[in-house]
Amino acid sequence: QVQLVESGGGLVQPGGSLRLSCTASGTIFGINDMGWYRKAPGKTRDLVCYIGRDGRRDCVDSVRGRFTISRDNAKNTVYLEMNSLKPEDTAVYYCNADIATRSDYSFLDYWGQGTQVTVSS
Repeated sequence: QVQLVESGGGLVQPGGSLRLSCTASGTIFGINDMGWYRKAPGKTRDLVCYIGRDGRRDCVDSVRGRFTISRDNAKNTVYLEMNSLKPEDTAVYYCNADIATRSDYSFLDYWGQGTQVTVSS
C-alpha cells in the first residue's frame, strides 16, 4: 500500500511564503511525474506545477515566477516553494504522483489527503 503524506500548509499573510512537502511511502519500485494540484471553494481541482523524474518542470501561468517545484528522488519527496502569496492562492493543495508498486513497473496515479493553504490578512 502506498501513501502520499503532505505537510506545510497553514495561514499566511499576503506576500508571505510557505513550503509544502509530500512524501511517498510503502512498496515503491519507481516514481515518474509528481505534481501539486489545488482546489479552491466552488472550483475544480487544477494543476499548479509538475516535475518529471528527470527534473523537467513547469507551472501554470498564474503562479509561474512565484512558485517553485522540486523533488528529492532518494527521499521520494516533492516540494512546492510558494512565495509572494496572494489571497487567490487560498485552496486545499494536493500532492499527486505516478507510482509503480510492482516489479512490472505498471504505474498508477496516487493522491495525498490535501493540505489547506489560506492567504489572508
